[in-house]
Amino acid sequence: MSVTIAKPNFFGFLFLLCVGVPYLVNFELTFAVWSLTALLSLNTRYSLTILQFAACFGAILGVAMVVMFFHDYKGYYIFRDITYMLKPIIGLLLGYQLCARMYPKGFQIIAYTGVVIAALHLIVIVQAVLFLHAGNMNEIRLRAGFFSDFEVYALIILLFHQKFELGFSKKKLRFFTILVGVSSFMYLARTNFIQFAILLLAMKGILKINKTSLTVIVTLLAFTIVGYTAIVYTNPKRNGPGIEGLLYKIKIAPREAFKTKIDSDDWKDFNDNYRSYENISTVKQVTKKGNLGIAFGEGIGSQIDLKKEVWLGDMYLRYISILHNGFMTVFLKAGLLGIIIYLYSIFLVFKQKKSNIPIVKNINLLLIGTGVFLIFSSWVFMGMYNLLDNKSILLGFLICYKEIRNKQEISSAE
Repeated sequence: MSVTIAKPNFFGFLFLLCVGVPYLVNFELTFAVWSLTALLSLNTRYSLTILQFAACFGAILGVAMVVMFFHDYKGYYIFRDITYMLKPIIGLLLGYQLCARMYPKGFQIIAYTGVVIAALHLIVIVQAVLFLHAGNMNEIRLRAGFFSDFEVYALIILLFHQKFELGFSKKKLRFFTILVGVSSFMYLARTNFIQFAILLLAMKGILKINKTSLTVIVTLLAFTIVGYTAIVYTNPKRNGPGIEGLLYKIKIAPREAFKTKIDSDDWKDFNDNYRSYENISTVKQVTKKGNLGIAFGEGIGSQIDLKKEVWLGDMYLRYISILHNGFMTVFLKAGLLGIIIYLYSIFLVFKQKKSNIPIVKNINLLLIGTGVFLIFSSWVFMGMYNLLDNKSILLGFLICYKEIRNKQEISSAE
């Protein structure tokens, strides 16, 4: 076996490992695997683009570190926050480095990785239903996972296989698409459904503002309003069987992350709108620090006091270091300055140079969709700071693939 074949296979395995390890819901393990793989795949050169992205998150961390010295936080919480806020930086560089090692097989490896994760997810679902007697949506998601942004990306790449030059046979393509599609749907995650819609519209060029795209967007909004009205009218019940549980989550979605008044003594109101409760608590706590607190946050090691113990994941917690809302997490650590930097990082995702190279054009469309999704994801699900997510790896990968392809075209034209 030649070296040129062995290297992509080895680094393809590392890619699968890095993408897959967050699904084990162990941040310490994820951080260790990502850090080790980043060291194993170090590049000698990095582009200004990827360094700009990494610098944005480095700047947020830097602001939070400076503010930390004006407070007296425990060492454990400081170290933990540093690892949390390093995650997107490591992920960006990791995706960039691995893509450089895997090129030109990168998109094929993304597809194969998505298939492996989807197959394992469906196996866990079958096990949960047959052996653990999971009988409703909430129980299945508790056992098999709550979301998978990566699988949605893999599904989009499979659906637009020609645009990403996968080169799979029709039989393999059909099987992979069905497998990843079914697995993605079975997460029953509202964020993943929205993500799929955004990326699909992006790949169709509809997110580029023109007369046609505006017509399509207005039509989709009309259908969405009608569909939501129908769901509200059917009045799905909380913890209902099967799809009813998902419909209930959709019914409460518009107010879940935006509600401004919550009765913490009403368990139903508190649980249904917990994300808003976190946001309200963060704004109240940070604004009490005055203008300096609002501008620069409370620094690394800071926590939000929820005023009561809340069951989060696998334990009861009253004090939390990170929130569901990525913007609020940054606001807590680095204030409005941090949010401005974070928004600038999302702006960089949108800011793509036009190209006549087909695959680069399509990567640009995927990046535009990613930028739109990051705004939404950051509000409801921590965005780039999600501890169980791997979008930063994909973003680094897409940037690198574009750059390599552009360089190849320049070289061939000379």
